[in-house]
Amino acid sequence: MSGIFEYNGGSIVGMKGKNCIAMACDRRFGQQMSTITTNYQKVFKIQDNILLALSGLNTDIHTFYALMEKEINLYNLKENRKMKPTTFANLVASALYERRFGPFFVTPIVAGLENGKPILATYDSIGCKSDLDDFQVGGTGGNYIYGACEAFFKPDMNPEELEEVIGQSLVSGCDRDALSGWGGVVYVLTEQKLTVKILKTKQT
Repeated sequence: MSGIFEYNGGSIVGMKGKNCIAMACDRRFGQQMSTITTNYQKVFKIQDNILLALSGLNTDIHTFYALMEKEINLYNLKENRKMKPTTFANLVASALYERRFGPFFVTPIVAGLENGKPILATYDSIGCKSDLDDFQVGGTGGNYIYGACEAFFKPDMNPEELEEVIGQSLVSGCDRDALSGWGGVVYVLTEQKLTVKILKTKQT
């Protein structure tokens, strides 16, 4: 693992349910094979109905999150209303494409609920959006998590089932990736509330 996207490690995953959506991430922050801290935040609450997960280079994660926070605050001030998740998903794509000649080294996943319908999208580093799948992965353990998601996923899961499936998928993937782990966090978003659950994973 020598690429700039893998330098700090970490894994993220998003998954759709029935009238709900979930995101999960590990808690490790490192520099290549050295672990620096074990309580690193990778999922951010943008609005009551929008979550943004970021994996990749630490400095670009913070820069990109600050940019998105600024853009959504400006939108709220100008329009005097909340941004729709589909609009935010397009905003992320255009922000990445705008910097295509000097890109952000991040892999974003956007999750949201729009009129009860789950919205899930991921991107490459120049903003090409993929929003057709029932689950999306990113980070150094993404390939391992993807296989677990394919095995565990079933359509129209309720929030409790979704929390269990995405948690098991994250733990399974992180167990196979040397640059992810040290616990996990699962976020389950419904129209009523956002629930957060801490997971235990391998401590190495």
